[in-house]
Amino acid sequence: MQNKRKITWLIIVMAVVILLAGVASLPSIWPRVTYHFHQAYTAVKYWLYPPSEIVFVPSTHGDDRMALSVAAANTAGGPAHQPTTEPNLIPSQATPEVPFTPNLSPTSLPSSILLQGITKERQFMNNCGPATLSMYLSYYGWGKDQIAAAKVLRPNAKDVNVMPYELVDFVNENTAQHALWRYGGDLQTIKNLLNAGFPVMIEKSFEPYSLRNEPWMGHYNLVVGYDDEKQILTVQDSYLMSYAPWGGEIPVDQWDSFIGFDFSYSELERDWRAFNFVFIVVYPPEKENEVLHALGPLATEAGAYRRAYDRAMQETVSLTDVRDQFFAWFNAGTSQVSLKDYSAAATTFDTAFSIYPDIKDDYRPYRILWYETGPYEAYYASGRYQDVINLANQTLGYMSEPALEESYYWRALSYVALGDTTRAITDLRASLEYHPGFAPSVALLKQLGKTP
Repeated sequence: MQNKRKITWLIIVMAVVILLAGVASLPSIWPRVTYHFHQAYTAVKYWLYPPSEIVFVPSTHGDDRMALSVAAANTAGGPAHQPTTEPNLIPSQATPEVPFTPNLSPTSLPSSILLQGITKERQFMNNCGPATLSMYLSYYGWGKDQIAAAKVLRPNAKDVNVMPYELVDFVNENTAQHALWRYGGDLQTIKNLLNAGFPVMIEKSFEPYSLRNEPWMGHYNLVVGYDDEKQILTVQDSYLMSYAPWGGEIPVDQWDSFIGFDFSYSELERDWRAFNFVFIVVYPPEKENEVLHALGPLATEAGAYRRAYDRAMQETVSLTDVRDQFFAWFNAGTSQVSLKDYSAAATTFDTAFSIYPDIKDDYRPYRILWYETGPYEAYYASGRYQDVINLANQTLGYMSEPALEESYYWRALSYVALGDTTRAITDLRASLEYHPGFAPSVALLKQLGKTP
């Protein structure tokens, strides 16, 4: 009798487990289950090994014998936003010291505007890039969602970030619309674009109320309006759609009537700085001239890079907060990389990293290499291969799972430069595990005579 009871209870327990597993595997439930499991795992690892305590100390010279012989000529080739394996012999270009001046405001702009017709979406974990881009494309009647975008942009859900250039490439290669991205944006540029009928996608700092135990991270927002009287922007935020300011989710039946989230002008200035004031514009191809006109001095890539550099250098002097100063120096280095002034960029990044230890531990943006890879390119192009390797080791080492294809790629390039092709190939295959089809890694593997 007792054995029968045990068997009965065992069957009940197994049935409950199977039922719970079945419920958890539902498409609407599984992302949240995996999210909370990942959060718990990350919390334990970060408690044991706090990443905020890790400080990168760059070398003060090219410390590789091979690097010393080639640093004067070797560059990473191509712009910082899209790594390539084809070297370019481009001399260092001095960046002019031009005082930064904000984009001037046309007198005819209204004091407020709100663009509508956006289909709202709640993002899956780490999917703010595809989700925000999907919302943006809905403005033009795309008819698909973040899942369709993520299949191309994040084929492995463990990939923690999508770069601006990847989002732009997706639009240009997979939709009827065109897109461009620029550094050096400002509030007036956003207003110009909104009044021309174009929403603006920005990448910014993210430290929301609902992630109090999480340190600094990056996040995409879609700006759809502004109000000068209230001093606010109206944004669509794929994360906050799930965690509304009042602590719960926005009911689905209220999505259509929900205008968006308020984002103050002062918050824009503070949070946008961390990403060199980068922004993306999506537009019908026949309206390209309207976009370029609205961009003004940011119409050309070179013009945007130089304005971003000028602003960053001005802020290295004018800002008093230590973390803001770190971001300003980091932005200056990023812009110098974009201008292919690699040696100067490496020195600028050295300055940024020398400031980093002065930031309070719980305030440190230790995830910055998840989103911005300028230091890799600057150090690689300057022949400082061991610095690239050390920086990649630290960046990958403190992650709950090392899922950064760019870090693997730049470390692989440095291993190749040092003659260690075995490690390079291992890194390249790891990068393709986390981002299948990642073009720079595929190209380098082929160059090394290996099948991707």
